[in-house]
Amino acid sequence: MELNTVLTGSFEKWLKTLGYAQSTVYLSVKCVRDFFFYLKSSQITTIEQVQAERINGYYRYLQTRDNKRQGGGLSQNYITGNINAIKRFSRYLQQTGKPFFEVTIQTKPDRETQKTILTREEIKAFYKVCDNSIIGLRDRAILSIFYGCGLRRSEGANLDVADLLFKKKLLFVREGKGYRERYVPMSGAVRTDLENYIYQAREQIQRSAGTKNEALFLSMQVKRMCGSALISRIQRITSAAQINKTIGLHSLRHSIATHLLQSGMTLEEVSRFLGHSSLESTQIYTHLANEC
Repeated sequence: MELNTVLTGSFEKWLKTLGYAQSTVYLSVKCVRDFFFYLKSSQITTIEQVQAERINGYYRYLQTRDNKRQGGGLSQNYITGNINAIKRFSRYLQQTGKPFFEVTIQTKPDRETQKTILTREEIKAFYKVCDNSIIGLRDRAILSIFYGCGLRRSEGANLDVADLLFKKKLLFVREGKGYRERYVPMSGAVRTDLENYIYQAREQIQRSAGTKNEALFLSMQVKRMCGSALISRIQRITSAAQINKTIGLHSLRHSIATHLLQSGMTLEEVSRFLGHSSLESTQIYTHLANEC
């Protein structure tokens, strides 16, 4: 199969069909075209001629190539982006039944791939240390929002009680990333944890102060808990569960995404659950799911 514009054009359509971000589509096609130019300069004109050593050679070439705009060499992020685009192209070839080549290069991990993932046993340990006290019930509810529902920090901190639609087993996210609204399903266990918190612990918090607040997560002073306060609770839970990992609220979101993929949920379903605007943001979890 020839290395030509027809092939890059169909690759572009494949990326768009899968819902990749426009910027990712543009850069992926550009990187593959650059790769084709390199191959043709080495007298390689078909996919069948592409061997592992030639791909490794391209990687070495990128590491020594000059940065035409800023001078010096290419940044590691730029090189990683190039190799990831070629890996994407390889997946396209395989999934569309075309001749393909393997890309085995392991680039330096970027910020997105450095995610802390908890195992299912560690998640169980988190829940186990939450007792039936006011704080314990609230901690369990925090776990249910950020692990059970996979919310981002700001999404969970901005929740009001009215956003929990128990009869429909849904949670309404009013202020998602990019100001996008969405509904997130609640499992039976999540619903139970949230009801116990709202109708027992939260009621006691409000009653003790003689005041009310619409926020879901309340401090003992009956104020909305901010993101840093919620993170502090997760860190205390981590310590109590004797988990030797650096954990934040996003670690819970990363963990549920990985666990859902491991359980057989499709990439598209996990993407909707997380509120991603494209599959590109979700795809990192496919690698994490295979590694865990």
